[in-house]
Amino acid sequence: MSSILQPLETALSAASGLQKPLSHIAPQLQRRSRRKHMAAASMASLLAMCLIAVLIFHGYVAWMLAYPYVAPLESNPSQELGLPYEDVIFPSKSGETTVSGWFIPADAPQGSAEDAVATRTVVFSHGYGANREESWVPMYDLAELMHDLDYNVLMFDYGYASTAYKAPATGGREESQQLLAAVDYAQSRGAEDIIVWGFSMGAGTALQSALVTDKIDAMILDSLFVPSPEALFDNLNQFVPLPRFPSLPLIRSMIPLWTGSSFGSIPVSEVVSHAYNIPIFIIHGTNDSKAPYTVAESIAANQRNSLSRSWIVQNGQHEMLFRMGSMEYIQRTALFLSQVNAQLHDG
Repeated sequence: MSSILQPLETALSAASGLQKPLSHIAPQLQRRSRRKHMAAASMASLLAMCLIAVLIFHGYVAWMLAYPYVAPLESNPSQELGLPYEDVIFPSKSGETTVSGWFIPADAPQGSAEDAVATRTVVFSHGYGANREESWVPMYDLAELMHDLDYNVLMFDYGYASTAYKAPATGGREESQQLLAAVDYAQSRGAEDIIVWGFSMGAGTALQSALVTDKIDAMILDSLFVPSPEALFDNLNQFVPLPRFPSLPLIRSMIPLWTGSSFGSIPVSEVVSHAYNIPIFIIHGTNDSKAPYTVAESIAANQRNSLSRSWIVQNGQHEMLFRMGSMEYIQRTALFLSQVNAQLHDG
């Protein structure tokens, strides 16, 4: 009998001997599983934090585009030029924003009554990131030139440049409405001939406004910039190098959070391809790093008015064309304006 039980006891003894090693292995497996879960959770948290950081960064970039830093006004036409002027305020054509600016009346023509009103007005349309003074152009010099040529002058701030009536930059959607309101204001002050003189994005805004009004009689467009999503991103990339993907889609999707409108609301293709029926003088530099001169040439080639023309300045830089050769700049623009005046009144 004992010989029969011995193998069974041996087997039971062997089985009981395995319980001790297994009791040590189970906790080790549990610890390894916990470490794996902790590592996975840490990795997921890190990825989530990186994603949040990317979204916050691109949201900040979109906010900076909507609310660019603009230096405050430093002077006024009286201090700079000795010219009398009026502070003016009027609502945007859309009714969504308020516009403020300066109206510099032309001197009464010799031999006319003192209260005679000049019927020609130049409306200046400044560029992105600047205000109505736009010192690097320089705007005061051009305002003085226009005053000497017997034009009223209207200088105003787009909403993103205003301190009293701050509004986001919209790439031209609301700015075109503000410019249309400026044109209406000029007309309310007796203007029969209205010239819009635009710079950079202000020139692109002028083209956009001219699509929907017949109150603009001619335009001078200096360093013309049409704010397509790609053009805005390329300009941004000069200051903050970013990959086109995913940065461009992210910024495009976040712009409406700050501006209430998307890039798609700007009729870029129509602005570029449209043949305007008014005289347009496009001035652009070959070394313009913000707006390729080929785009300006393409827009100029679409125009059909007999007075429309372009002047491509060799080695000219963005909005620095007046400073590069002020005499030629004045001569060419004055000639254009005199021909426009003749076409409007003699033709």
